[in-house]
Amino acid sequence: METYGIRTAAGALAPLAAMPQKDITGDMLGDFLTYCDVSEKSRQTYRKSLRPFFSWIAQNHITRPQYRDILAYKDAMKEGRKPTTVQAYITAVKLFFSWAEIEGLYPDVARHIKGARLDREHKKDALTAPQVKDVLRIAGRDKSVTGLRNRAMLMLMFACGLRCVEVARANVDDLAAQGGIPVLYVQGKGHEERAEYVKLPAPVEGMIRAYLAERGAKAGEPLFTSDSNNNQGGRLRTNAISLIIKRAFAAAGLVSPRLTAHSTRHTAVTLALLGGDTIQEAAQFARHKNIATTQIYAHNLSRLANPSENRIAAQIF
Repeated sequence: METYGIRTAAGALAPLAAMPQKDITGDMLGDFLTYCDVSEKSRQTYRKSLRPFFSWIAQNHITRPQYRDILAYKDAMKEGRKPTTVQAYITAVKLFFSWAEIEGLYPDVARHIKGARLDREHKKDALTAPQVKDVLRIAGRDKSVTGLRNRAMLMLMFACGLRCVEVARANVDDLAAQGGIPVLYVQGKGHEERAEYVKLPAPVEGMIRAYLAERGAKAGEPLFTSDSNNNQGGRLRTNAISLIIKRAFAAAGLVSPRLTAHSTRHTAVTLALLGGDTIQEAAQFARHKNIATTQIYAHNLSRLANPSENRIAAQIF
């Protein structure tokens, strides 16, 4: 049976009786968020992920949750939610109880709770090179400023593997050169600075420059701006970028729930590997923190090249 208590400075487990007995209430959420030394965006994510837990224990009249209660909460969260969402919720709960124990408020009853099982395979599809060409060709028919913007954005995402949030954060001033090579500095996911860059192939840089010239863009402005009535000239938001990409796919006849804006990034990494990149080169290009993420792409390509189904069919049909 699991024993709970306060972890002392030496790492020993003091008896639970030594810990002040406090009910777990929503008031503790604010204290926990204040304690977290994270960005404001991460703090908002923790708040969003913990609210379901506090609502659940309130609805079930639980004031002093135990290990079995956390398990029950985890099971309840699985209903109608994606494993990634459940994982985020459970991770937040584990962080909360770890903090509560450090503060001497409550034992860490979630210490040995495991997260949701996540499928490491990609949920989104990549496009083939001919499909990318079709999307860009059709997008190129619109010669307006909006059309130039959309094509420049598509070319950037397909060729450089940028995420929607990275495109949304990009500024005109992020265009630069390294060793005479045009680059775009990128504020990646989870980063607060533009410490990394992607190299811009000549066609990509040319289209971006053409769009900025037609727009009359100035230094300090967002790289891509909105043309909507509600946000005219403002920074293009991630949801708008996602919608633009999906519409471009649809115009080329590519309609599937597995094809989203993130498919542009999958396409970039996949084409890099098909073009001869090593795993290490593709990982550096994609700015993956863990090379295992890049290896998923290689595994998918290996699976596609596996002729087992055709060999079986040749014998039985």
